[in-house]
Amino acid sequence: MQGIALRAPGGLDRLEAIDLPDPGAPGAGQIRVRLQASSLNYHDYAVALGAIPAADGRIPMSDGAGIVEAVGDGVAEFAVGDLVVSCFFPTWLDGRPPLDNFSLTPGDGIDGYAREAVVTPATWFTRAPRGWNAAEAATLTTAGLTAWRALAVEGELKAGDTVLVQGSGGVSVFALQLAKAMGATVIATSSSDAKLERLRALGADHGINYKTQPNWGRAVRDWTGGQGVDHVVEVGGPGTLPQSIEAVRLGGCIAFVGVLTGLGGDVPTALLMARQARLQGLIVGSRRHQQEFVRALDATGLRPVIDSTHALKDLAAAFRHQGAGAHFGKVCVAI
Repeated sequence: MQGIALRAPGGLDRLEAIDLPDPGAPGAGQIRVRLQASSLNYHDYAVALGAIPAADGRIPMSDGAGIVEAVGDGVAEFAVGDLVVSCFFPTWLDGRPPLDNFSLTPGDGIDGYAREAVVTPATWFTRAPRGWNAAEAATLTTAGLTAWRALAVEGELKAGDTVLVQGSGGVSVFALQLAKAMGATVIATSSSDAKLERLRALGADHGINYKTQPNWGRAVRDWTGGQGVDHVVEVGGPGTLPQSIEAVRLGGCIAFVGVLTGLGGDVPTALLMARQARLQGLIVGSRRHQQEFVRALDATGLRPVIDSTHALKDLAAAFRHQGAGAHFGKVCVAI
C-alpha cells in the first residue's frame, strides 16, 4: 500500500512517497481501518519541518478517519462499514492524562495516518458523527477535540458566557462554532478584515483586527463593558497571552492550547493574580472526551469548516498552504 514517510532531520522536501506492507487481518481486540482522510494541525506541521524531531522514516499525521474493513475477536463496539476517527492519545481512554509527551501520539512518537490502511486496537478509534464524510471526521482528532475540551470539559461553558477566540485556524473556528451552539457570545480576533467577516458569518458577535488594534485585550474589555470575557481559547502562546490576561474577566478561564508564537516568554503574573483567573494548559483530550464530543455533534448538527482538501501525494504542498497562513478552518488530505 502507499504511504508518506518523513526522513530525518525533517523538512517539507523530506516527505516522500513509499510502499508499505499490507497490515493484514486484525487480531483479538483489533480493527482494520481503510483510511480515507487526514487533516493538518500545527503539531503535524512542526513534525514535518523538523521542529519536533521524529524518527527517520516516521509516517506523519496524527488525524485519521476511514472505514472499518474487519474486526477481530472480542470487538463489539464496531462493525464492518463503520466510519471511525482516530484518537490523538491512543492510550488515554478516560480520567486524568497518563503522560506529558507525544511518545505515543501517531505521527510523532509512533507512525501516523499518512497511509492507506492500519490495524490497531479498537480503542484507538471512536465512531464518527452521523452523516459525516471522512474528511469532516478527520478534523475532530486534534483541533475539534481541543476546542471541545477547552470549553465544554475544562471551561464548563454555559449559555450566556462570553468567549474570546484567536484567528481562524482549526481550533479557533471549532471553538467559535461550539460556543455559539451552546448559547455563548463570541469575540474573534484576526489580522484580516476579510477573515473577520467570515468569522462573523459563522456567528461571531464582534471582531477585532489585532494589527490595527494591538492592545486588543483592552478592546475586548471595552466591548464587554469593562468586565472581560469568561473564557479565552489561547492558541498563540507567549506572544498573545499578556493580551488574553488583559481580556479575561475576574475569575475567568484561559485555556492555553497553542504555542504559535513560541515556546517561552514573559507572563504578566501580577495581572494574572489580580484577575484571579484560571490559566490551564491542555493538550487535546481523552477517548471519553472524544466520544462525548461526537454525541454533542450528533445533537447539534454542527459541521466543520474545511478550507481545502489535497491528495496524499501532495502532502508537502498542503503543509505549505497551511504554513502560509491563508487558510480558514481545516486543511484536509484525501487518502
